[in-house]
Amino acid sequence: MIARFNTLVAAGLLIAVSLCAQQTGYMKTKVEPGRAGVFVDGKYMGPAANFGMARKYALTPGAHKIKLAEPRYEDLETSVTVEAGKTVELKQTMKMLPVPKGPFGTLRTQNPDKFAAIYINDHYMGHADEFNNPWQGLKLPAGEYTVRIEPSSGQPTTQKIKIEAEKTLLLK
Repeated sequence: MIARFNTLVAAGLLIAVSLCAQQTGYMKTKVEPGRAGVFVDGKYMGPAANFGMARKYALTPGAHKIKLAEPRYEDLETSVTVEAGKTVELKQTMKMLPVPKGPFGTLRTQNPDKFAAIYINDHYMGHADEFNNPWQGLKLPAGEYTVRIEPSSGQPTTQKIKIEAEKTLLLK
């Protein structure tokens, strides 16, 4: 009796997984530069390099608006159509922006969510893990900025900061 029950439960789970797979499509990315942030329908999903060879984004079937953002490149917007049970590959090369003028200061971030999106004046700049140690940091021209940190789960935080030339500001 128990063996039959276990068989029925296993069969039910297999059917549920199969139905779920039929209602999900996937997207892989091959983006240059790989550190570009990927936004699907306005939601930050992570850096493009994370979803190249081994990993992929699970998406509902249908059309999706894709935005690629990286601070040294022009934002790129496109769309993809995802089919249930299939994987679409997004291949893009972004166009580099002119180099900004200094003097520069450095912003460092510490956040428990290493893929929390970092925005400066509402422009995506990267994820928290890119700016978290003495050898990394976000170089910004001296001035005042509004920083927003959006973790993958939880509430975003916003803070006004002042970057000073040749100094480092640590934002926790």
